[in-house]
Amino acid sequence: MTATVYLDNAATTRPADEVLEAMTQAAREDFANPSSAHAGGAAAARVLEQARHEIAVVLGCDIPAELTFTSGGTEANALAILGAAARARGRHVVIGATEHPAVLRNTERLAKQGGFEVTRVAPDATGTISPAGVAAALRPETEIVAVMLVNNELGTVQPVAAIARVLAAHVADRGRRPPHFHVDAVQGFGLLSFRPALLGADSLAISAHKIHGPKGVGALWVRPGARLASLWDGGGQERGMRPGSENLPGIVGFARAAKLAALARFEGAVARIAALRDDLEDRIRSHVPGARLTVTTEERAPHISSLSFPGLPAEPLLHALEARGVMASAGSACASKVRGPSHVLKAIGVADDTAVLRFSLSRDTTADEIRVAAQALIAAVAEIDVAVKPDRRPKDGAAIKRRGIG
Repeated sequence: MTATVYLDNAATTRPADEVLEAMTQAAREDFANPSSAHAGGAAAARVLEQARHEIAVVLGCDIPAELTFTSGGTEANALAILGAAARARGRHVVIGATEHPAVLRNTERLAKQGGFEVTRVAPDATGTISPAGVAAALRPETEIVAVMLVNNELGTVQPVAAIARVLAAHVADRGRRPPHFHVDAVQGFGLLSFRPALLGADSLAISAHKIHGPKGVGALWVRPGARLASLWDGGGQERGMRPGSENLPGIVGFARAAKLAALARFEGAVARIAALRDDLEDRIRSHVPGARLTVTTEERAPHISSLSFPGLPAEPLLHALEARGVMASAGSACASKVRGPSHVLKAIGVADDTAVLRFSLSRDTTADEIRVAAQALIAAVAEIDVAVKPDRRPKDGAAIKRRGIG
């Protein structure tokens, strides 16, 4: 059955029509290699730099050359973590325990292959990595600190600027240069208003396909003066930071998506998305006994809702929801085909017998879709509840009807 309501936008968004049109034009007209010396290459290079400028404006960095294009957020995170490690003298890394696998796995690689020790800072029950927790983990030999801006499973917004101030104090106390501070901002770019320099970051990762752009395109912002090594050698593109012919149509699509996201934010899209998220949560919690927010904090991204259902299994509930035409995810979709509990949910102490579903919205989400999704979830919970606890089987569908909403 074809899903009618798509609420998995934290995994990926539908590319905007304007983005697809811009990409098609670039692929058709600016197909030359930007590194070529002829007129076609020069024209493609101008298009490339114009796109870099447009994304820089939206991101809030003053120098477009601070942006290095990558194949996505995962590569941008890897370039920051592994690139900083290659320049490091000490062998200690501090990260949040709820980081995206693109950060977790690469720090594990540093531990296995580079002799680094990795300290994971545990979050509180809201998924927040506290500045005090980071401060307690720092050592004189700490070279890299990584904390994401928005948690992709919970929607928790981390106190990144406050953590940066902790790092500055760490330097002042010890008279050493600061650790490289990396921020995975993939889930925040286009929705939250921030400037990388004001966050105190040394590097910051963003991605196109989370903001109605194409997959396979991202960027790493690097603070002037920050020292990173490239992951591989090649033709010297992207100032040698990321060699390889640039994906010009994808980059053009990224730039158009960034401009559209900025315009939508200016026109009030963020408040509208947050209101729809709240409406979904209110409808579900009002009609599904035991349903609750996975985390309770005011510092949440507007587009992510994580809901917990104690005593119910996540995967059957997700399938029952999809059978009713609604696409969501259980925990995180980035590794949904890998069996085992989410490291994020384990870190905040969610019980193994609690189903956690993530509903993530976009500026395309409508009020009617929220109503349909809530109705579908109420019916799905009733179905799974009966399967798990047969003694609760409703007579003539009465229980399901009582839980229905308009």
